[in-house]
Amino acid sequence: MPDRKPQGLVLEPAQRSALHRAQRRLLLRGGLSLGALAMMSGCNMQDGDTFDKVLWAMSRWNDRVQGWLFQPGRLAPTYAAADITDPFPFNAYYPEYSVPDIDLSTWRLEVSGLVADKKAWTLEDLRKLPQASQITRLICIEGWSAIGQWSGIPLKTFLQHVGADLTARYVGFKCADRYYGSIDMPTALHPQTILTLDFAGAPLPADYGMPLRLRVPTKLGFKNPKHIMALFVSNSYPGGYWEDQGYNWFSGI
Repeated sequence: MPDRKPQGLVLEPAQRSALHRAQRRLLLRGGLSLGALAMMSGCNMQDGDTFDKVLWAMSRWNDRVQGWLFQPGRLAPTYAAADITDPFPFNAYYPEYSVPDIDLSTWRLEVSGLVADKKAWTLEDLRKLPQASQITRLICIEGWSAIGQWSGIPLKTFLQHVGADLTARYVGFKCADRYYGSIDMPTALHPQTILTLDFAGAPLPADYGMPLRLRVPTKLGFKNPKHIMALFVSNSYPGGYWEDQGYNWFSGI
């Protein structure tokens, strides 16, 4: 990204440096417009707490705007088998040798929150539900993307099956690798949002989220938690691993 400032905006050297840092931080946080950055020229950039509060406020505003623009019927692009990325890259906030070792014989998906049926689910239970498959592109906030084939249960189907309150605001996830995340209910009900059990026609390998991961092709990669252990439905904002560090929460289309 070029190092530019809005036309006609005069900044002191310290402010110019802070603005440049903000541009980089906001790129990671999902991207705010340069005009939004110009609005910050009136605040005291020497005051880190004030500056961060402005960034957080703008980030939450981005979330609301993206939520308003979300179209439940709008589908992410799909691809042919010939387009699949091989090998599909590993990505996590930890090195590959730290992927959690999960005992599939004892693994259970815990369900809680605003749902009628809170029983735990085995992998065998999950595979009895209707399945869907897609070849879609995962887009990472770090700048790379890759196409993979994912199969599993449409999240809408699962939520209906457990009697979830579909008017609730959030669906959240807790994972075996200490990752956690959440999505808005309209995205949870989107036809391409699936609880993934298989990758490339075989059970999810450890590197890609064994035994269960969320696949949301309408959102950035960090909104697709792996190694899911628990799912909950809530009206209280659940946050997320990266979102609680400043990334835009909605992060999608």
